[in-house]
Amino acid sequence: MTATGEHREAVGATARGYAWWGRRRSVALDVGLALLSALECGWEGVDFARDAALPVPVGVGFGLVAGAVLVVRRRWPIAVVLVAIAATPADMGFLMGLVGLYTLAASEVPRRITVVLAGMSFAGSFIVTYVRMRQSVADQADFGPADGYIPLISLFMSLGLTAPPVLFGLYIGARRRLMESLRERADSLEQELSLLADRAEERAEWARTEERHRIAREMHDVVAHRVSLMVVHAAALQAVALKDPAKAVRNAALVGDMGRQALTELREMLGVLRAGESVVPGSARAQVPLASVGRAAAAAAEAAAVEDGPRLAEVEKLVGESRAAGMTVELSVDGEVRPYAPEVEQTAYRVVQEALTNVHKHAAGARTWVRLAHRGSEVAMQVENGPSDAATADAGLPSGGNGLVGMRERVLGLGGVFVSGPTDAGGFRVSAVLPDQGAASA
Repeated sequence: MTATGEHREAVGATARGYAWWGRRRSVALDVGLALLSALECGWEGVDFARDAALPVPVGVGFGLVAGAVLVVRRRWPIAVVLVAIAATPADMGFLMGLVGLYTLAASEVPRRITVVLAGMSFAGSFIVTYVRMRQSVADQADFGPADGYIPLISLFMSLGLTAPPVLFGLYIGARRRLMESLRERADSLEQELSLLADRAEERAEWARTEERHRIAREMHDVVAHRVSLMVVHAAALQAVALKDPAKAVRNAALVGDMGRQALTELREMLGVLRAGESVVPGSARAQVPLASVGRAAAAAAEAAAVEDGPRLAEVEKLVGESRAAGMTVELSVDGEVRPYAPEVEQTAYRVVQEALTNVHKHAAGARTWVRLAHRGSEVAMQVENGPSDAATADAGLPSGGNGLVGMRERVLGLGGVFVSGPTDAGGFRVSAVLPDQGAASA
């Protein structure tokens, strides 16, 4: 059983009613020691009664009561030592004195009290031993020891009865306090580990949520625009199929091109995701660092997706696709064109792409302006459309309401500014400003 388990068992035993004892074996040990001490003191009480001219039952009763005090050694160690000191002149209570001094030294009693009581016990033992040996030597007229013999023997006997139990008790007490300190530290570490595990789980859940959101944004950006253009071209194809076969053929070709481009982008994205998943080992031995490996794989997949993503230079092609679908779009570029960080260029492209997709969905036939501005430490983009042309049939494209939310998340994630809303002319405007990551780092 571990130290923590013993401590919990002791606490539980105290709650069950073992008084000041922590465990049942402690009760058995103290009761057994008290019985032995009582028998010893009772046996020695016979000689004490004879020397004091008292009735033998009185001496035996005194010894039994004095020796039984040892049962409370854990609760009142000072009282046990005092009783042992008081019983020393009667030549009784040697076991009680040894166990009492050990318990006192091992307890949480202040050290100065332990030193004082140990000194009193030593002095009492020395005096009683000295007096008894002097009387014994005086009774033997033919035995004449040296002058220092009796004090030396008394000193050794007193030290033998006092020093070993005190030193052993001090050692056990220090060891117990060390174990308690280690136990508390282990409990504290266990709580910290549990807290760290909870935080790691929260971070992992947050990372999974962020990854799901990122994948959802990418899928929305890739699929929504292409499919929206395909639906617009399909509607135009249906309208002119009988009237203008040549235009119908061109629209059909555009639908095929859009579908192939959408499939290509989807394959690229799925390939990046599979590449990220392949980094995570599938064996059981790799389950320990799974969270860190998963985060590394997710970061690698996201970095790969950013590196392979679209660039600002492709905005002109994007505008051309919308023009081919029948939208009237004007593109203007201000400032000196220069490269930006991959994530900045991809985010700018996605903002323009999603804004044009929204025009296809919600303002069919509306005139649209796309503006790009390259400034000193930032790039700005704006997509504005006028009111919808009532003569143009609605393509009936579904909308999940996540386009603007995704654009805002992308822009704010790079420290930019995003604004969207209706215009006074009845149209809609989407504006975003992205900081140049390279300039910010410099």
